[in-house]
Amino acid sequence: MNPLLLIGIIAWLYLISILKRSNLSAYYFIIGSVGLFFILIALSNRYWVWFFTHAVINSVSIYGALTHMCRLYVKYGLVYIVNNGAPVTMSIDYECSGIIETCAFVALVCFFPVYNRQQRVLIAPRGILWIYLSNVIRLITVILIVHFAGGSQFYLAHSIIGRILFYALVIVLYYRTFTYSQITRSTQKA
Repeated sequence: MNPLLLIGIIAWLYLISILKRSNLSAYYFIIGSVGLFFILIALSNRYWVWFFTHAVINSVSIYGALTHMCRLYVKYGLVYIVNNGAPVTMSIDYECSGIIETCAFVALVCFFPVYNRQQRVLIAPRGILWIYLSNVIRLITVILIVHFAGGSQFYLAHSIIGRILFYALVIVLYYRTFTYSQITRSTQKA
């Protein structure tokens, strides 16, 4: 482990312990979530990125095997999208793995004050699964658009439509997990 990362983790733990004892819940939530996000990102560089990338590409490979719209090279993280015009090869990498969104969600859930520990343990895996499935839906949408509309539509499919779809699904998750839960708990107390 990187010595700077270790020092950063120790400093972060000390800071959130001070904030917790001082009952500064807003700062505890912000510093805790942001710090945990960066720690998770730093720790995810090797194994977790590989795991998420291969989990997504293996799911998309099932779709490709059923529809024959694409061929997947799982070992290399490549999706070869077949179409009438110009075939497109798409690389599933760090950005397409969903690891950034997953780390952000887990970090927020870990410090969100509405939930207790048991609820966090149940909510985090459900959110990770939701983000994973949203990412698979996004990639299948890109494959569908490029397969039927041609390789010239790859940018539109991947960078615009796919991202809008993915982030719309993630916003639904965030609304359900953070906003809706807080509204329902506050109305129950009133």
